[in-house]
Amino acid sequence: MRRASLGIAAICAIALSAAIGAQTDPLAGTWKLDVAKSTYKPGPAPKSATVVIEAAGKTIKVAVDAVTADGPMKWEYSSVGDGKDVPVTGNPNYDAAAVTRPSPSESTIVYKKAGKTVATVKASVAKDGKTMTTTTDGTDAKGQKMHNVAHYTKQ
Repeated sequence: MRRASLGIAAICAIALSAAIGAQTDPLAGTWKLDVAKSTYKPGPAPKSATVVIEAAGKTIKVAVDAVTADGPMKWEYSSVGDGKDVPVTGNPNYDAAAVTRPSPSESTIVYKKAGKTVATVKASVAKDGKTMTTTTDGTDAKGQKMHNVAHYTKQ
């Protein structure tokens, strides 16, 4: 469950950071995971995931509705993308996210649990604004190294 939700979290944080500061940002909206094009190592992959990103001034709210291998999961958080930890609610695998944005089309998110880094996510949005790829590296709940590459399509 942790691996799948980390991948989902990654995309949410990435979408969040890419949308920060501008409602017209191409990431604001609804994104769906393309499970067939994504890889989760060691796995398992989520069965589905929808990420909704809403911009309100400098703050972006990210809401995730996913079906992981262990069942449904809904969670959310809000950030201004300043690299400071913000609380994550509804997800047992992490309790904070720190979002930064090195360029308009790239984001980095560090997910934490009890102050310890669980995963680092790097995201890149395609020039056409229709697809986003996230790469998540970290350690799962079983102590296994993980490397997830998730592909999302804007709805």
